[in-house]
Amino acid sequence: MNQSSPINLRINDIDDQVDKWWERWRGVPSVDRLFYAASNLGDFSLIWHIVGGIRALPPGRRPRTALGFSALLGFESLVVNQGVKRLFKRGRPGVASDNPTTHQLREPVTSSFPSGHASAAFCASAVLARRSQLGKLWYLVAGVVSCSRIHVRLHHASDVVAGASIGLLLGKAVSKLLPKD
Repeated sequence: MNQSSPINLRINDIDDQVDKWWERWRGVPSVDRLFYAASNLGDFSLIWHIVGGIRALPPGRRPRTALGFSALLGFESLVVNQGVKRLFKRGRPGVASDNPTTHQLREPVTSSFPSGHASAAFCASAVLARRSQLGKLWYLVAGVVSCSRIHVRLHHASDVVAGASIGLLLGKAVSKLLPKD
């Protein structure tokens, strides 16, 4: 892909503008705590596996629903992290070790594009929103996890938008195939 094409230059410009706007929130202790925690919980889709497990606990629920949900997240990760990301070699806006805070982050080794955190978050939220009384609130959680990657400088805004779009499409498609429980 030509990094100096007009569309790539425009995307980079938008990413830079978003990053400059976001800078005002970096270093605010409560905002940092929220987004660093969300970013860490998004690693390996941990937050979504926990949610799936908790949803399988009430009496009358089947544990295999949690296994199916985790399998979906595994499939999503395979598609995005071992498929789509290998098509792109986009650098990240920063590295975890450059973070000037005391918060710990895992150092990603894959391409920045698209965001796997955003993809997993929106895939999970699309399934959960259809299958939960909390409904659209899951999209808020997905948004926080996704935006956390911009906050901690491990993704560009366009990486997050692309990842969220892929995850939402995958989650909506799979949701239509699953029975509503």
